[in-house]
Amino acid sequence: MCDYSLHNVASRPAKVGDKIVTTTFAHSITNGFAAIDEPDVAVCLRPGTEIAFDQDVSYSQGFGLIPPRLGYATIRHRVARFRQINMNRPNTHHDALEFPNGEVVLVTMLRERLRATVLQLPAESEHADSEHHVSPETEQQRSNDTAVPNNETLNVIS
Repeated sequence: MCDYSLHNVASRPAKVGDKIVTTTFAHSITNGFAAIDEPDVAVCLRPGTEIAFDQDVSYSQGFGLIPPRLGYATIRHRVARFRQINMNRPNTHHDALEFPNGEVVLVTMLRERLRATVLQLPAESEHADSEHHVSPETEQQRSNDTAVPNNETLNVIS
């Protein structure tokens, strides 16, 4: 989706074929994706969305500082799957990309002006159009399934 600090930014859902670019939005402390032809509109990805970058991906090693204190690192992969992490921690960044080598990088840490294309959206439920009620127990289990437990070893770049 769009990270918590982008709530004051105009946004729209991603579509297959969208040409997107990493950017810093006005009045926000977060980097995110915008359509190349709509630089002030955040493009929100759903967990499971696959994107392909035009070049190897660089990300800040400086804990979000501008300029990054420790410089940039590069991942030698150009395809990634969007996911959300740390969902049990409400006041932190959740939007991340997982690369084929298992590396997970927060979207807000990506270098600005990286261009990508939305390749594939996650599958829709066959009952997406109909009214659907979920029990609180099922909703809690889904929430737990997407949260990364504190004791799980995960190579997250933040």
